[in-house]
Order: sequence, then structure tokens, then C-alpha cells
Amino acid sequence: MLSALSLQQRCDNNNNNFVPRTITTSRTSSSSFVKLLTTTSISTSTELRSVSIDTTRTHRFTQVISDVDDTLKSSGGVNVGGVALGGIDVQYGRGDFYPGVAEFMLQLSLYKLLQQDSNYPANIAILTARAEEFKAALEIKDGSKLSIALRSAGEKAGIEGWGVGPVLYGSVAEWIIQDRKGLRKFTNFERLMQQDPAGVIFQYIYVGDVGELDQEAGETMVREYPEVVKAVFLHVVTDQADVPPIIPAPKFINGRPIVFFRTYVGAAVDAVQLGLMNLDGLQSVINAAIEKLSDVPETSDKWKDIRKDLSRAEILFETST
Repeated sequence: MLSALSLQQRCDNNNNNFVPRTITTSRTSSSSFVKLLTTTSISTSTELRSVSIDTTRTHRFTQVISDVDDTLKSSGGVNVGGVALGGIDVQYGRGDFYPGVAEFMLQLSLYKLLQQDSNYPANIAILTARAEEFKAALEIKDGSKLSIALRSAGEKAGIEGWGVGPVLYGSVAEWIIQDRKGLRKFTNFERLMQQDPAGVIFQYIYVGDVGELDQEAGETMVREYPEVVKAVFLHVVTDQADVPPIIPAPKFINGRPIVFFRTYVGAAVDAVQLGLMNLDGLQSVINAAIEKLSDVPETSDKWKDIRKDLSRAEILFETST
């Protein structure tokens, strides 16, 4: 079992050399109230859901920041002329949502929320490499399969209106020069931070994959803003159908964990061990993942991957009693 302590021991932790960046606040009143930025694209219009929050509070909302292709749903490994259309994953079909992904992100958002905020977890912020110039065809709309899937996960947990929040797009330039995708996602994260420039309302967890420079973006986030970025989770995908991928060892940068995972059950196990999710949240992810795979043959490599992480979860449950 990989515990939080063993994570610390196995990683290169530069925390002793870290000098925190000072975040200043322009609050005009210690009891001022703000509104949560929750939906539609930052690049176009924004819609605010009114939620009163006392900015003197010591506990912040956790907003999950997510990539789309190969993180929330599979790209299918489709490419045109050698250029990937969103990602490299060939284990799942194009457009398939990963087992337990919505529940994983919801449970991260819910963890340690104050009682009065428990029905208002922060919506997911989307950082995508999809070109804004093609938004007419690629825009993530309220009626899209992605929006519906996330909203349904919230409704099953008794939470109305949870799901896709602000969406920040890439550009055609990143489709032409693929190496720019990581930088674009990081600069879009800096744009997202303008919803709470003082850092008193939100903390962030970034979830991406290893296929499109999400690791570069995530590592830059924790190097530059470790005071608000709590962790980075990276989904390990591959374009090799018959070769199991190697899961890199976790590491710490500025005291913040960079965790690699194959399934969202495994990611939830790591989240529990890192103090980012409780056991009830883990069980929710497990239930959703098993339900998602109920029609998949048990000989599938999808089940093989899930079983490995279910074994880790079982040990975690046993040691907690």
C-alpha cells in the first residue's frame, strides 16, 4: 500500500528550499462577500452563481481543474496525418468516460467543505487544448454529453447544478505547434486565478493526463503557485494496445504531490492517503467505476487495471478499522 508517508519518502521533496510567494488582498471589508464563478467560458460570457462566503474564513473551496481528452473521456487515440485529435489513449473508445471520473472530481470538491457550503461544491474548471477558433464545433455546452455526465454525478449525490464551470480554450497555434500546449494551459490557469486573485476563496487540484503536456502545465503550477495548488493527478494513458503502461513514481515539487494513476479508483486511493478525500468518497468512486464496467467482459484489461486498484483500496479500508 502506498501511504502518504511513503509518498514523501519516495519523492524528491524540495519543500525545505521553498520560499512562499506573497499573495496580497484588496479586500475592503473583513466580512465582505463574493460570488463563485461557476459556469460557461471565461473567453466569452460568464455567469455567476450567488453564494455568500465570508472571506475571513480559514477554509477554502477546492476547485478541480481538469483537462478533457484522455482525462475525463478517451480520445480513442485518433489521429489525422500523424497529429493526435485530442490524445493517445486506445484502451477506451473515443468519447467513453472513464469509470469513476466524475465521482472522483466531485469527492475532491466536497472534501472538508463546511456544513453550510456542502450543497455548493465548486464546479470543475476546464483547461482544454481545443482551439477557441473552432469553438462553434467544439464548445462544451450545457447539453453536451460531458456536461450531462458530470451534472448527473452531482444529482446522484443530492447536489443540484454541479458540473462544468469556467472553460478556457487553447488555440490553433497549439494544434500546429504541439509543444506549446503545456504553456497555454498554464497561462489559462493564471487567467482562472483572477476569479480569486487574493487566494482566499479557492484552492486547486489539477487533473490531467500524460499525453498532451499536462505534466508540464501541472508542474509549473505547483512551482509558481504552491500556496493555492494542492496537488496534481496525471492519468497514465498509452497508444500501445497490447503493452501495459509503466506508472511513474510519484514525486513532490514545492511540497505538493504529483501523482500518476491508471484508474480513478487508484487516484481516489492516493487522494485518501494524501488527505484530499475521505473513505466514503473513495467508496463512491469504487461504486461508480464498478457500475460503469458492469457490461464489460471480466477478461478485459480494463477490469485488470481496476482490480489492481481495488486491492489497494481494500487494504486501505481494512487498516482504517
